Amino acid sequence: MAAERPYAMSESFRSILCIAAHPDDIEFTIAGSVARWTREGRRVAFCLVTTGGAGTNEHTPSGDGLVPTRERELHEAARILGVNDVALLGYQDGVVEPTLGLRHDLTRVIRREKPDVVVCSDPTVRYYGNEYMNHPDHRAVASAALDAVFPSAETRGIFVDLLTEGLEPHKVKEVLISGAVPPDTWVDITDTFEAKCAALRAHVSQVGKGEWVEPLLREWAERDGKSVGVTHAEAYRRMILWR
Repeated sequence: MAAERPYAMSESFRSILCIAAHPDDIEFTIAGSVARWTREGRRVAFCLVTTGGAGTNEHTPSGDGLVPTRERELHEAARILGVNDVALLGYQDGVVEPTLGLRHDLTRVIRREKPDVVVCSDPTVRYYGNEYMNHPDHRAVASAALDAVFPSAETRGIFVDLLTEGLEPHKVKEVLISGAVPPDTWVDITDTFEAKCAALRAHVSQVGKGEWVEPLLREWAERDGKSVGVTHAEAYRRMILWR
């Protein structure tokens, strides 16, 4: 028997901001939820902190021309998911730290986008099992993103220079933290699972022909789906900051 019910986002939440480190992070983790939310008529924006320029691998052994390639792939993936608003902060891939400067930049994005919900990863998780060490960029960006949500975005006396840009304080109502251990919230992505796979396959420089994309994402989604009795799901920790 399922331990929980799938999360149903409040109808009053119309704007969602997804913050991630690298151009394919969203597609690996939360793209099924993104596709669900855009299909529900909500506005979803992406904020990618780095250029992805260090993303060389067996599919892309050279970094020559990689940054514009990854940007094109990102916009194609966003299009597949129904997202039109993409912010690129341009930080160097692989060496991000959770500095005040990064928090300032993310606070600017939050105040500009005015999201009801912010989605980011979990800065506290260093290891997943014994096979994956969480990328330091992931942890740094997530830490800065949460600090930008609270207290920076909603506090007039923090980063007062943003007021001169016309960016008034904004209070985020909920945060969904992807990759949290353990999670407490699950989004049903059964109807949008194929869109998630298609979006990740758009990152050709990172996944090549992508034969392994669907089996891997299906394994993860079926595991999370069992927690709430659905075929496919994505898991989060939910922070409720306003009622």
